Amino acid sequence: MYWNLFAGGDGGRMQDMEKVYEKAHGGPSSLQATTFSWGNPYYSKVTLATEGNQPPDVAAAHLTRAKPLFDGGILEPVTTEDLASVGLSAEDFNEKAWKAQVTDGRAIAIPLDTHPFVMFFNQEVLQKADLLEKDGTITDLTGVDTFESALEEISGVTGGAALAVANVSETATPWRLFWSLYNQYEDATPFLSDGGASITVDEAIFEDITSRIQKWVDKGWLTRGIDYPGSQTSMYTGKVGIYLQGEWEISTAQDVEGLKFGMAPIPRLFDRKAAHADSHCFVLPRKERTPEQRKQAMTFIKTMLEESMTWAQGGHVPAYVPTFESAEYKKLRPQSDYAPAAEYAVYDDPAWYGGSGSTFEETVGAQLAQIQLGAISPKQGLDAIRGQLQVYLDTPSPL
Repeated sequence: MYWNLFAGGDGGRMQDMEKVYEKAHGGPSSLQATTFSWGNPYYSKVTLATEGNQPPDVAAAHLTRAKPLFDGGILEPVTTEDLASVGLSAEDFNEKAWKAQVTDGRAIAIPLDTHPFVMFFNQEVLQKADLLEKDGTITDLTGVDTFESALEEISGVTGGAALAVANVSETATPWRLFWSLYNQYEDATPFLSDGGASITVDEAIFEDITSRIQKWVDKGWLTRGIDYPGSQTSMYTGKVGIYLQGEWEISTAQDVEGLKFGMAPIPRLFDRKAAHADSHCFVLPRKERTPEQRKQAMTFIKTMLEESMTWAQGGHVPAYVPTFESAEYKKLRPQSDYAPAAEYAVYDDPAWYGGSGSTFEETVGAQLAQIQLGAISPKQGLDAIRGQLQVYLDTPSPL
């Protein structure tokens, strides 16, 4: 039994991968796969099923949500013997993703991918702004001065904004933008520490990043207020030259007839490269398993990893090294153009209320959205974050 939370294009690709396993193991009866609603409802379902002694054999999870599940006794560790039983080892995975899932010295998940926050760009707009290389890639925008000069050039072409970042009825995107830029500072501290019991964000860096975002808005370079679909459409139609979002929106862009676009990692504006990311991974919910059942679960996971090229077509960067290093993946563009972002991915800090689609993301992202809108100051935003998170800081994990 396999549970996941993949809908849309990801859901279709996952089903194609599942069919490979079924074909090799006797047909549809060999796998019972079920898809549930994304986010908190899914993780609640996994938790309740495990506590009720009826969990799936394998479940998909975000890496940032796997940690609190493990801390709550919902997941079993993945041992070296488990990996070896199907010919795997830690060296078969992206080093950043593998190290990120290790908790208390034990592996708790098997990464399928890294999905970083990236930069989409309209090639026609950038060509007019003289920011496009002959091979269709974007000019190097390293350094905040270079980046801001590019925004000004693009704005001159569009006659309006240069950059779109969704922030209306949207909390995840403002958080991803902030966390990417915040971690580009060499001295950036964790936002949360002590397993989510303390807020330790560097206030000076927070104010610098958010004030700069407000400056971009005031200059007319960054959209003041725009929803998720609008941010996409603005780039597709040439109203902006760049929009920032997770790489999974590649499928949407590819479906726009006549659109010439490219993708690249978020540029290094400050001290070091960094990009917000999470990883889809496979976990083993706690249950009684015979050695044969344990190997069967690992065999399913191994098959999914071996089908990572199918998964990569939807934008996700393969965590499975044999696929990542394959000639086939290197030829896959623009997917391979932003693949280096997986090497400097930055995950959310561990917290029982944190991770992708979480209360933390919604709370902090909502205030960052208000800052971009100009409705509040950076200080007011941080004060509101502290106040709204206090109840979660004071509450032990319910798991």
